[in-house]
This record gives sequence, C-alpha cells and structure tokens, in this order.
Amino acid sequence: MNNKEQFIKKLGQNVREKRLQRKLTVEKLSMEAGMPYSQISRLELGKRNPTAYTLYLISNTLGCSPSELFEGLYQNKYNDQQNYNDVQ
Repeated sequence: MNNKEQFIKKLGQNVREKRLQRKLTVEKLSMEAGMPYSQISRLELGKRNPTAYTLYLISNTLGCSPSELFEGLYQNKYNDQQNYNDVQ
C-alpha cells in the first residue's frame, strides 16, 4: 500500500471513529450531511478520496473541525531545523 492509499484509509477510519462516538449510523450521517450513503461508506472504507467540501460537510455534521478528521495523519518532513534550512 502506498502513502496515498494509507492516508485515505486512515482518514476514513477517523471519520468512522468520530461517527461512532456520536452514535450515528452511516445512513443517519449521510442524511444529516446531505450526502449519498455510498459516499460515506466508501470514504470510511478508504476507497474514496474526499474533497475539502465533503470533509467540511461531514465534520460540520459530526460537530468537529475538519482538522480533527486528520488526526494521526501529519508527518513532519522538517522535523529539525537543519532539514528546514535545506529546503530554504
């Protein structure tokens, strides 16, 4: 699995975790967000790369910020000052 696939899969897992915390079914989330059931389902399974607007709709419905859906996904390429200076 490449980085993009891993990223999309983890993003989907995060959406699912937030949905379950709110005790919502996929059907209920899709209805409240105004999105097709299949779109939510495929996103949670890591089979769909959502748009920023889709993530906005989902996070708004889940009562969280879009950034919360990205928890655990950030990898800092510039983890020290030397690496940062190298790209300047």
